[in-house]
Amino acid sequence: MYKERIVIKVGTNVMTNRDNRIVRPVLRRLVKQVAELYERGIICILVSSGSVIAGKEVLGESNIKNETQRRQVYSAIGQPRMMRHYYNIFNDYGMKCAQVLPTKRDFTPGIHRQNMINCCEGLLAEGVIPIANEDDAVSVTMSMFSDNDELASLIAQLMNADKLIILTDIDGLYTGDPAAENSALIKNVNPNEDLDKYIKDSTKKPGEGRGGMGSKLDYAQEAAANNIPTYIANGKRDNTIIDIIDGKSVGTKVAL
Repeated sequence: MYKERIVIKVGTNVMTNRDNRIVRPVLRRLVKQVAELYERGIICILVSSGSVIAGKEVLGESNIKNETQRRQVYSAIGQPRMMRHYYNIFNDYGMKCAQVLPTKRDFTPGIHRQNMINCCEGLLAEGVIPIANEDDAVSVTMSMFSDNDELASLIAQLMNADKLIILTDIDGLYTGDPAAENSALIKNVNPNEDLDKYIKDSTKKPGEGRGGMGSKLDYAQEAAANNIPTYIANGKRDNTIIDIIDGKSVGTKVAL
């Protein structure tokens, strides 16, 4: 029986370097924290990006002109590569993980939604860490999530999570451009607050990831409005997840 369950979303920008390659030590630091929480009776569900970048590492530059089809191919190649990374690292900590590839229809009322709940609850009951990612290989047009921030928020709500942690490559929401000297980190945000004035294009760097700070805030506010405290924090920093669980002031907290 677990005291608490949390959903952790790790974005592409967290796990890659400047050359857009997966950095295994970052994944290892993430898994180490998940393992420590497991020992405390806190179980995690991961929502992990990275399959498209991982696929590009294997295939290299593709000759496919259609952007959607190119993304499908990269994702189909990259998913097993990402899971191999996670499987090996979790195994080093004596833990098991499993892959869950939902599409948007899995969150609409009905049998697909119930199947999603049953799968995740079964994995958690066995002490297995579910690792969810949008099924980019088949999820296109109407079946697409806007990005994995939306997926993480939906899973947090579906699974009645106690917390949602969205990991990115900056410390949280700033009053201006995070690189500007006069910008300050905003520590607390109300889910009903209008935050458009704080959103800057510079918070989203070019690459294969779709989500920027605007998306993170939208879905953080949605989860928080449903009584799930949500944190946007720097996943490249050591012990970010542990510090949040321990009540330290890390990142931007979005809560009622």
